[in-house]
Amino acid sequence: MTALSERLPAYSVFAAVLAGAGLPIYIYAPKYYADTFGVSLAALGALLFAMRLFDMVQDPILGWISERLTASKKLVLTLTAGVMALSMIGLFAVAPPIAPIWWFGITVTGLFTAFSFLSINFYAQGVSKAGQDPQGHVRLAAWRESGALLGVCVAAVIPTLLIGVVADPFAAFAFGFAALTLIAAFFMWPEWKERVSQEPSQIGEIIRDNTARKLLILALVNATPLAVSSTLFLFYVESKLGAVGWEGPLLVLFFLAAALSSPIWSALARRFAPKPVLIAAMILAVASFAYTLTLSPGDVIPFAIICVLSGATIGADLTLLPAMFAKRMAAISPNGGQGFGLWNLVNKFTLAFAAVVLLPLLERSGFQAGATDLPAEAITMLTVLYALVPSLLKLLAIGLLIATKLED
Repeated sequence: MTALSERLPAYSVFAAVLAGAGLPIYIYAPKYYADTFGVSLAALGALLFAMRLFDMVQDPILGWISERLTASKKLVLTLTAGVMALSMIGLFAVAPPIAPIWWFGITVTGLFTAFSFLSINFYAQGVSKAGQDPQGHVRLAAWRESGALLGVCVAAVIPTLLIGVVADPFAAFAFGFAALTLIAAFFMWPEWKERVSQEPSQIGEIIRDNTARKLLILALVNATPLAVSSTLFLFYVESKLGAVGWEGPLLVLFFLAAALSSPIWSALARRFAPKPVLIAAMILAVASFAYTLTLSPGDVIPFAIICVLSGATIGADLTLLPAMFAKRMAAISPNGGQGFGLWNLVNKFTLAFAAVVLLPLLERSGFQAGATDLPAEAITMLTVLYALVPSLLKLLAIGLLIATKLED
């Protein structure tokens, strides 16, 4: 067993925990606080958007801190995992001791700040873990992203499955998440190493590097289609397909396809090189989005097939692009913290962009969530935003990837 292969399952488990603290919380937390405590959805949406902007801005600062952790790194990151676990319990299992909207803000801020700091250090640790192994970054990414995607799938369905089984499904989910977080932190403890280089990296050096800068721009453009489709997915299934009740199964199908495809993309990349494999995956994504334009109400089975195909392409995006960036960081910024602070920033910007641009456009067209008599213009706008916009963005990403030289 090589040094790289040792303890890779720990990366899968830790990635699963981190993923469970991400997208599923955006799916469940607003509805939970609206249903349980009567908090306005508009207030929750505005607060989440403001917090997303804050979360995005803080990532370079967290990256700066990450690069300066030395002997205390293991303890600091383990305590941060504890903060994430306690924040989840506070969010779902503790009755708000103050106004619910403010308790929501405090607990979600603690949750996402801990999530961001752990993510930056986790991905930065992967840079030194893979080292100079020519295939190391892709192999590590396969373990890491498969775990992350499976974590999303499990966290997305567990609260629903617990309904009727326990008295408070979300409290049970929160305590279960906290327990798994502590287990994952225990297994990752030996993996947290001090920085590789004694000199912390500078953001300016990373941005001035031609390849790193192009990869960051590529990540920004390529992540936007996922942000767009994630933002509009529930609306599309409900209002375009008329498939009320199918949202959860289709969402799990999407992420499950991404998780199961990740090792396959990794194996292909090791054989044929990451760049051509990623281009092929992007072309498949464009075809999937384009076919979505032809669907009609009731086309649940064709859309399920699209979920499988497009989910598989996301598996390539989430496995190969971070591996490419990590490989470049190993060459120019081996500590990795500042680099992945920037990486987190560009990926989070896409979600903020999708929320602030797409939803107002949809509303202006006459769209209303849950309405059964939507005007044709609203359905057309929903279809264009959900399927055509991601297709065009993917084509732009393909052009950028082709123009980016990675051979060096």
